[in-house]
Amino acid sequence: MDFQREMKELYKDILANYIQTQNEQILYQGQKLSRKSLENEISPEDIVSIHKEVIEEIYPTIPEKVLHSMDFLLEVMISYGLAYREHQNLKNRQRQLKSEIDVAANVQQNLLNTHIPNIPSLDIGAISVPANQMNGDYHHFVKDENGMISIAVADVIGKGIPAAMCMSMIKYAMDSLPESRKNPSYVLENLNTIVEQNVDPSMFITMFYGSYNPVEDAFIYASAGHEPGFYYSASEDQFYDLEAKGLVLGVDRYTKYSQYEKHLQTGDMIVLLTDGVTECRREGEFIERLDIINLIRSYMHLSSQQMVDSVYKELEKLQGFQLRDDFTLIILKRLV
Repeated sequence: MDFQREMKELYKDILANYIQTQNEQILYQGQKLSRKSLENEISPEDIVSIHKEVIEEIYPTIPEKVLHSMDFLLEVMISYGLAYREHQNLKNRQRQLKSEIDVAANVQQNLLNTHIPNIPSLDIGAISVPANQMNGDYHHFVKDENGMISIAVADVIGKGIPAAMCMSMIKYAMDSLPESRKNPSYVLENLNTIVEQNVDPSMFITMFYGSYNPVEDAFIYASAGHEPGFYYSASEDQFYDLEAKGLVLGVDRYTKYSQYEKHLQTGDMIVLLTDGVTECRREGEFIERLDIINLIRSYMHLSSQQMVDSVYKELEKLQGFQLRDDFTLIILKRLV
């Protein structure tokens, strides 16, 4: 006897018993039968069909109109069953996709992992938080054998897995240029060629690349359409935009990038960021760059890492603890 026939007999016994007694314990038996039906992939319309057959056997004289109502219910449940199975398939696919995204996010985190270098004359703080699981922002520190520090900050115009894949490509492209890291314009020109050849034309990448020479206290940098950072002059107690012109990566393979230089005095700061910082909203409107400066000012008595953490917490709270874009903020402060 197959399960459906066995179920019909069991269903008949339970239903007849309940009709006679209305005992709630029998309802519990019906619930167990439902779970068993799911395990054996008995559809909702099959259960309605079994119910109709059982009712006809228990009550041979049941009015024909009642049977017609069950035929109607059966048709409704056929459509419901199809929709339910489609819904279950979608849920299963969604769970599978989420599992794959979790794995991809972990892989990306390991691939793009970077460590803040230790240098006595410089206090460095960095924070990078994705709006979703996959991060479309990228930042990377490299300290060479001469103590020079290179800093890259990039932002893919886009989100999700495609953006994360682009970031991984940028990271490995940079690793292939170890001898040129002290020359920011050269780095951007090489990366621009790689992006133009390998990334879909609908996707663009902005990037800021800088190198700090602790011997000369010089910060040399170039930008490929990236959000301007800030330069803080301690002697003037004044913030300035860290302007640098340059086309975003991937538009024109022959683009040349200009190089700029700042000499840091004791207490001076370089602030680097992505547009996830400047595009935070307050009451539906973007905050002003002056708001960011004022936030940094309010925490300037702290270390660089405490500064970036505090600014992030303030802006996260401002947005109701829901980031609308990936958030990256880096502060470099000359100590001596």
